[in-house]
Amino acid sequence: MPMQNGSFYSNGLRFSCTECSLCCRFDSGYVFLSEADLERLSAHFGLARAQFIERYCRIVDVGVASRVTLREQTNLDCIFWKGGGCSVYEARPLQCRSFPFWSAHLDSREDWDALEKECPGINVGRLHSRHRIEQWLDSRREEPLFDPRHSTDDQLPRDARPQTEATPQPGTPPQPQATPRNPGR
Repeated sequence: MPMQNGSFYSNGLRFSCTECSLCCRFDSGYVFLSEADLERLSAHFGLARAQFIERYCRIVDVGVASRVTLREQTNLDCIFWKGGGCSVYEARPLQCRSFPFWSAHLDSREDWDALEKECPGINVGRLHSRHRIEQWLDSRREEPLFDPRHSTDDQLPRDARPQTEATPQPGTPPQPQATPRNPGR
């Protein structure tokens, strides 16, 4: 969404990562992956995409689409949180790289300021220009989230392939709606 004249971030926004790890740990959430994220992370591990998805991801139903998201450890930390940091930092997903400059946080000054309760780096430190913020927003538009159900990729795990039946089998429980809870995940 390009900035409208008079947007609250026309003079930029302050954000500096404090390395508190709240966006990577302690709470359940989703790190949705794009096609480019899958390619980058699969290459990082030297795995075929299907192997990477089976080992490190899960498929969630978000209503009108399915998404590939990173798994979590049993303590709810990101699967790639190891030894006090991100073990895939150089190959991390766009969602992680672009935080906190997501469209949901940039709709209004109130939305941005509300994020301060969950992230101590909001409104402090380095000033990010309007241009840079819009580059992050453009990156998400240019790198849309991957929907395995609409993929023709035969390299996907069996449960991630497009469904051939439009309705679930009788007795199949409904799938929960996915709603991200943690700002960074």
